[in-house]
Amino acid sequence: MQFARILINTLIFLVFAGSVVAQDTPAPDRSVTGGAQTLEDIMARQRGEEVDLDFRRNATGDPGQAAEMSGQLGTLGGVSDPELWRALRFGTADITSTTTSPGATLLVQDGGMAWLTFRDGPLRSWGGYSLLGMLGLLALFYLFRGRIRIEGGRSDATIERFKAVERFGHWLLAGSFIVLGITGLISLFGRVAFIPLFGKEMFATTAMACKWIHNNVAWAFMLGLAMVFVMWVLENIPNRHDLKWMAKAGGLFSKHSHPPARKFNAGQKIIFWAVILLGGSISLSGLSLLFPFELPMFAKTFALINATGAPGWVGLAPLPEVLSPHGEMQLAQAWHAIVSFVLMVIILAHIYLGSVGMEGAYAAMGSGQVDLQWAKEHHGLWVEELEEKGKTPETTARATPAE
Repeated sequence: MQFARILINTLIFLVFAGSVVAQDTPAPDRSVTGGAQTLEDIMARQRGEEVDLDFRRNATGDPGQAAEMSGQLGTLGGVSDPELWRALRFGTADITSTTTSPGATLLVQDGGMAWLTFRDGPLRSWGGYSLLGMLGLLALFYLFRGRIRIEGGRSDATIERFKAVERFGHWLLAGSFIVLGITGLISLFGRVAFIPLFGKEMFATTAMACKWIHNNVAWAFMLGLAMVFVMWVLENIPNRHDLKWMAKAGGLFSKHSHPPARKFNAGQKIIFWAVILLGGSISLSGLSLLFPFELPMFAKTFALINATGAPGWVGLAPLPEVLSPHGEMQLAQAWHAIVSFVLMVIILAHIYLGSVGMEGAYAAMGSGQVDLQWAKEHHGLWVEELEEKGKTPETTARATPAE
């Protein structure tokens, strides 16, 4: 299960560094088997231990021992059938192809089933549970906390929070991400959720449409990501006020507690940097999938990580620096899906607070004009800065209907 080991080791290093202790297993004596695998090898793999496969990888025959072409075994060239298939499995066979694509000479790639097992097992299960878990937490939060109201009541004035171009960038990013999330989930869960309800023919048509939409809407997502970064990066640099906001959890769990904040509070900054970093990672892995075999990510990334010696710090073996083109794609797809699930969980919380969870919040990205009292309660320092610059809210006061 080479693919699973690579992926698990990588995730353990990035997320749970220091939590794994290496197990050194002595190599079994293969002299009695003539160099073939032993019962100890088989049992070690069943226990999930690392097995050095060099004894098989290098056992691909010796052309120097080949019989003459006129001999009875001349056509074998010193390589038996098992040795030939072994060479194909480990990518050492001398293969020529009339096509020039990077994966043309790869006839056997044993990581495919491991990737499929991971995709249909842990990825689908834990990804689905994470989304359902966040929805459940938000429902409980709404049940016990209720909607966060404007405590001072709505005022008779509004203040501009976001310009039209800012709202365009936000909705371009948000809308494309929602489309990408839906089409991605249909592709991942279609076989277990869609086919039983609508049949294979309907799913085949839907899956093809989702693939086309997913691949093309990705460009809108990347454009929106770039726009949001350029427009808001300076205002999302952490400052000392964020510590006070974090200490009170932004007043989300208690009433009459609104810590001071500028245009973006600490919670919004966390959302911002999560979107930028995770969205950037999703974009890079997506580009690797859009242009298969042309933009490999993991072999180069593993080489940089190994150069630091970091895997050894947490008891892991060096990550593989040589990967087949198909292996690169499998790792890219798995990473793409994992990071997407993490970002979807975060965005669900963001959508909740920006809509039903908080009174007055949606107007910021709706009309761009927010209630002045709402702004003072949640972004008081920002309102003070605007007033110092002469941008008073009276310029956007609501019209009072004639009596």
